[in-house]
Amino acid sequence: MRGNMVLANILKMEGTEYLFCYPANTLIEAAAIAGIKPIMSRTERTTVNMADGYTRVRNGHDSGVVVTQSGPGVENTFPGVAHAYAESTPILVLPGGTSRDTSGRSPDFDAISAYRGVTKWASEVNQTRRMPEMMRRAYTLLRSGRLGPVMLQIPGDLDREEIDEESFQYSPVRPIRSMGDPKDVQDAVRMLMASKDPIIYAGQGILWAEATSELIAFAELSGIPVVTTNTGKSAFPEDHPLSLGVAANTMTKMARHFLDKADLVLGIGCSFTTNLASARVPDGKTLIQCTVDAIDLNKEQQISQAIIGDARLVLNQLIGEFKSQINGRGFTDGDSVKDEIGKIKQEWLEEWMPLLTSDEEPINPYRIIWDLMKAVDRSNTIVTHDSGHPRDQTIPFYESVAPRGYLGWGNSSQLGYSLGLAMGAKLGAPEKLVVNIMGDAAIGMAGMDIETAVRLEIPILTIVLNNHVLSGYSLNYPVAAEKYGFTNLYGNYADLAQTLGAYSERVTSPSQIIPAIHRAIDNMNKGVPALLEFMTKEENRLSRY
Repeated sequence: MRGNMVLANILKMEGTEYLFCYPANTLIEAAAIAGIKPIMSRTERTTVNMADGYTRVRNGHDSGVVVTQSGPGVENTFPGVAHAYAESTPILVLPGGTSRDTSGRSPDFDAISAYRGVTKWASEVNQTRRMPEMMRRAYTLLRSGRLGPVMLQIPGDLDREEIDEESFQYSPVRPIRSMGDPKDVQDAVRMLMASKDPIIYAGQGILWAEATSELIAFAELSGIPVVTTNTGKSAFPEDHPLSLGVAANTMTKMARHFLDKADLVLGIGCSFTTNLASARVPDGKTLIQCTVDAIDLNKEQQISQAIIGDARLVLNQLIGEFKSQINGRGFTDGDSVKDEIGKIKQEWLEEWMPLLTSDEEPINPYRIIWDLMKAVDRSNTIVTHDSGHPRDQTIPFYESVAPRGYLGWGNSSQLGYSLGLAMGAKLGAPEKLVVNIMGDAAIGMAGMDIETAVRLEIPILTIVLNNHVLSGYSLNYPVAAEKYGFTNLYGNYADLAQTLGAYSERVTSPSQIIPAIHRAIDNMNKGVPALLEFMTKEENRLSRY
């Protein structure tokens, strides 16, 4: 059995459905022979982004597999892998490498050294007979502990090297999960019981652990409200009376109020990192943190109590310990907390309703977000944002109601990421309506890959907020903007999408937002991707609080 067929057979045994690839690599043909469909985009970065989105909606049960050629292929792959690493997405990257007899010869690109900083493990298969061993190691790391990309480089001559079929042995790898130390759980609950105004800070670890049901059960048992990070958005239903929404670069008013008021913050599946994906917890709070990796502990702030373990298993432990300690007694006045949340939420929405329901032209982007919620079945929809204002305006106001109904990101913020992410998500969840919201700067980074969605019949909806400008940047570059038009952008993206084979419309009136979305969905139901270009104003008001 030749080396490329060894790899293809292992991928098939691991349940690989798609090979996210960009030529040239002999593994592509071997995988196709094994029944794995090749998915090729127009750029390596989008290829990786698609694998990322696919892996997310499958919650890591099926990791997206990326295959590129050596040299320029693996060089161009770097941004996508770096993004997956920042967002802790467990994708498997199998780039080609130079033949072993020429390895290290200048100007050969040293991918292993370059990728060590953006992968959980980066290595090279040096012998065909070691492929099962090293792939077993790769899948073990993909499915256990802290999640992240893994890279195995395959030298160009290994595809021709053969091993005896009788010596080929491989069994699919199962994930390893661990509970928290019972003493740590007991101490954490004791601290919760002693607190006056606790809140739960939920990160994307809830989603990877598929722990939404357990989080709801614990919140309802304890009456403790829940705020999520950007990456954790959709881990807790935002229409739940104990939901505080998101706390990130932008946030809900409820999140701000309860973060300030809290005396104790229980972080579950979060890293307590301050960045675009996660707001800083104000100083002076007692912090309890549940995470799968000790590297998250005591990073920015002092942790009073830690629990190392899988979020779902630990939540079940917390539920059991909480019941034991309250022993039938009440803990918090859940109804009072719900009333307080409801009152602040109503105040917040009333503040923003003039923008959310605005009839102005060019269209206010908040109106598009608000109407999108009314136009779709959120329980069967996956929405993601792009970088910049599309992220900051969508995150607080689009209310997600189902796990993975929103794909948030912000640990890295590469423009154009949402398009590949959405295509991968649609491949991973074909029954879902998948929507990505991007600005005119973002589509400039990835717009040609609309053709990928058309060619591969991936019917996603891309919403482009086109205001002909880099929103907010003129404030920082007043002379460059005024004198040289530095922040100006131009383009007719509906025409671009139509040229590439997608259904498209350019929408200028607020009254047409919902009808246009419905027309797009009708075309998507026929297998045609759609792009709606909304002509918007530059709206720099953000829900930051």
